[in-house]
Amino acid sequence: MSLSSLLDPDRRWMRLALMEAERAFEAGEVPVGAVVVRGGQVVGRGHNQVERLADPTAHAEVLAISAACQTLGTKFLDGCTLYVTLEPCPMCAGALVWARLDRLVFGAFDEKAGAASTLYDIPRDPRLNHQVDTVSGVEAEASADLLRAFFRQRRRQLGTPPQGVAGDGAPGDPPPHRPIEPS
Repeated sequence: MSLSSLLDPDRRWMRLALMEAERAFEAGEVPVGAVVVRGGQVVGRGHNQVERLADPTAHAEVLAISAACQTLGTKFLDGCTLYVTLEPCPMCAGALVWARLDRLVFGAFDEKAGAASTLYDIPRDPRLNHQVDTVSGVEAEASADLLRAFFRQRRRQLGTPPQGVAGDGAPGDPPPHRPIEPS
């Protein structure tokens, strides 16, 4: 069995997370989307709503985790996988651990705030009481393209001259990350 065929279910669920990210984009939010899946069913979904709710914690991951906990009637998400279009920040990576998710699958790497491999590796930190298996780079290009489009549009609206966006190949960009193979 090839790696590609193993990732097919992950790609399917990531496309749902991308749909959530598109909802955020349409609402003027940073386009990050997330879904929580258990037993082949979506039990929670969310997209960034930081601006709409005026809440810095209203990240896609936190909202999807909260929805899943409500759906399942529990604070622990054993047997669940979170699919998110952007590598979680430290707050969201911590929430994954506290919710005891089994797996994290993310799309694009976050060079500025990534806490699931880029800057930190909170989900797999052996010093914590729970570790979350992590797969990275699933639908990374589609996720990154949506983020680039959003910030390009935002710069145009603000009249800000274009600047190098990580991954645009701008001078000084770090080399792109290579996806971590699933364990």
